[in-house]
Amino acid sequence: MNDVIVIQFTTLDGVVEDPDGSGGTPDGGWAFRHGPEAVAGDKFKLGALLDTGVLLLGRGTWELFSKLWPTRTDDFSTRMNQAAKRVASRTLTDVGAWENSALLTGDLLDEVRRLREERDVVVIGSTSIVHALAGHGLVDEYRLLVFPVVLGTGRTWFTGPGDLHPVSVEPNGAAALLRYRTP
Repeated sequence: MNDVIVIQFTTLDGVVEDPDGSGGTPDGGWAFRHGPEAVAGDKFKLGALLDTGVLLLGRGTWELFSKLWPTRTDDFSTRMNQAAKRVASRTLTDVGAWENSALLTGDLLDEVRRLREERDVVVIGSTSIVHALAGHGLVDEYRLLVFPVVLGTGRTWFTGPGDLHPVSVEPNGAAALLRYRTP
């Protein structure tokens, strides 16, 4: 069985909202204030997963990324652009703006179960998707890039109690990459 791996920027107090400032929130841009070494390249240690897995994005994340990634040409960006992508959206009808993107056609949970049988699924951002998957026990691993910021307000990552098993902690510029497995 393959894994469903969630990757996300987060603050020390669990806020995931607007790390790059594109959402226009008052505290937005908190991840990018710490310099490029924390946010550039393969910061989530995806490695071969970009070649063999599938990226799952919600509408908002896909719309943002489809404007940013296609114009980038460094090695990591090339791999992101070439990766298979699935978009969960009730409103989008065309995802041709970013190569190798396709809309999920059925029920989110059923589609993720089907994809997971074929390959690893990497969920990028897309908090509502993560909440739905976690609520049905479909998340195997979290890779959280935690920044030394406390906002005290904003949309948070986890919605209820749960136990996770630590896998690793690795410094990454001003941030730290924390990896956890679900029981």
